[in-house]
Order: sequence, then structure tokens, then C-alpha cells
Amino acid sequence: MFGLDITLLAGALLLTFSVGAIVFALLGPALTGENRDRKRVEKVRARRTVDEPEKTVGRGRRRSVQETLKEMEARQKAKQKKRASPSLSMRLTQAGLHWSKTKFFVISIILSLVFGFAGILAGAPPLVAGGLGLVGLLGFPNWLLKFLRTRRQKAFLNEFPNAVDVIVRGVKAGLPLGDCMRIVAQESKEPVRSEFRKILETQQMGVPLSEAVGRIYEGMPLPEANFFAIVIAIQQQAGGSLSEALGNLSKVLRDRKKLMGKISAMSQEAKASAAIIGSLPLIVMLLVFFTTPGYIMTLFTTTIGNIILGGAGLWMLVGIMMMRKMINFDF
Repeated sequence: MFGLDITLLAGALLLTFSVGAIVFALLGPALTGENRDRKRVEKVRARRTVDEPEKTVGRGRRRSVQETLKEMEARQKAKQKKRASPSLSMRLTQAGLHWSKTKFFVISIILSLVFGFAGILAGAPPLVAGGLGLVGLLGFPNWLLKFLRTRRQKAFLNEFPNAVDVIVRGVKAGLPLGDCMRIVAQESKEPVRSEFRKILETQQMGVPLSEAVGRIYEGMPLPEANFFAIVIAIQQQAGGSLSEALGNLSKVLRDRKKLMGKISAMSQEAKASAAIIGSLPLIVMLLVFFTTPGYIMTLFTTTIGNIILGGAGLWMLVGIMMMRKMINFDF
């Protein structure tokens, strides 16, 4: 009897444990949150699987952009070396003059003779006439070349943002980049028109577009032209939205133009003061010459007067250069 009760009790306990194990096996994951955790892990894995190609593309694009920037940096260093000491042919091209070196030298010699004869006809001493001839040979032609370069660069900066806007609108309208640049080469003002025409001519010779655009910096050594070349080169090699990149570039160009205007306006007072201070000695000299010429002619007729006049001119030149350095802002 006792043995039968033990057997029934053991069977009941075994049945209870079995039912409990089955229930726990079926409902345990739901009660303990394992199903929820498993679903989360599966979602994360699925998301990683979906995002992996995008991340791979993103890494590849970033790597391509980095390589492009390194190449552009190396080219920029080489261009800066050329820009530091450009050749005479390059300076003539940047000034918009279609002259050869021989023609430039011939014009310099003619100017030297003109300046020298003008000094002789004015009654200047031979040493002064020789100095005027030297100015006509070396000083005035180089100054004129620099003046023409600066004026051409200012004209380029005034028109270049409009040209970039034309390209942005054309790209947004669905036109190819080459057609947009051709419109700029036909419709824009000088010197933007001629610079973009050079790009198209270079590209027609088989040069890649990124390299053809990069040559714009040689004829127009400005940061704005370099920015444009970098944007085009990166877009050609790494892809991306060209209209968005050029739109940002156009905004940067216009902001830089506004900054130039503000700096020019704020420095006008200092420039006016420097012009007045630099011209006062010459004005006083002319007034003394017209009122009492014998008093000031001592500076021109005696050796001590010539020394004093030369020293005064040297110190005036040093002062003018110092004032010019203080009021010219490089940005």
C-alpha cells in the first residue's frame, strides 16, 4: 500500500515537471523577453546588411575625395611656385596682351629713348636724363604690365559669380556641363569669356575636363578660379551634385566680393591720409619754386643740395612704401 502511494506520488511529480517544462519551453521566451531581444538583434542585423553597401559607397567616395584633394594640393604647390615668379610670357598672357617677348623688349627700348630725350629737352642733367631712360626701360613697362594684370583680374572677379550662376541654372535645367560652359564662353563679358573659351579649346584637343578647367588658374591666378577648378575636379572624379556644389561656390564668391568691398570702404580713410601725407612735400616744393625759385634751386645746383634732395627722396620712398604696406590688406 505504501509502495503504491510512493509510485503514484512519483508519477504525479514527474507529470507535473514534464508539463511545467513543456509550458516553460513554449512560453519561456515570451515571458523572459528572449523573443523581443532576438527580434531586435535580427532587426539590427538586417539594418546593417541594408546599410553596408551605402557605407561602402560612402567610404569609397570619401577616399576618392581625399585622393583628389591630395592631388590638387600637390598641383597647387607647383602652381604657387610658378605664381611666385611667373615668366614674362605668362605675365603678358595674364595681362591680356598678345605680345611676344621681342615686341615687349622693343617697346621698352622705345619708351626708354622717349623718356631720355624728354629729360634732355626739359634741360635735365645727363645723369637725370639717364635715370629717366632707365625708368622707361625697366620701371614703366613693368608697372604698366602689373596695372593691366590687376585691372583684368578685377574685371574677372566682377563677372565670374554671374558665370557660375549661369552654369548652376543650366545644370539644374538638365544641360550638360560642356554646353553650360559654352554658353558662358559666348555670352559673358571679358575676360571671363576668353578664359572659358580657352577651356573649351583645350578640351577639344583631347584634354580631360578637370585638367582643362585647372588651367584657368594659370591665366587667372586667383583663389576664386582655383576654387572653381577644385569643385569641377572633385565632381568629375568622386561624383555628387554639381549644381549644389557650384551653388555653394557662387555664394562663397559673392560673399568674398562683399568682403572686398567692405575692406576697401574701411581703408579709404587711411588711403586718403597716406595720399595727402605723401603729396605734401611735393606740393610745398612746387609752391616754393613758384614763389621764390632762387631759394629752392640750391637743392638742384649744388652738390650738398643734391645729396640732401637724394636723401629726402629716399626717406620719402621708404615712408610711402611703409604706408602702402599698412593700408593694403591681403585676404
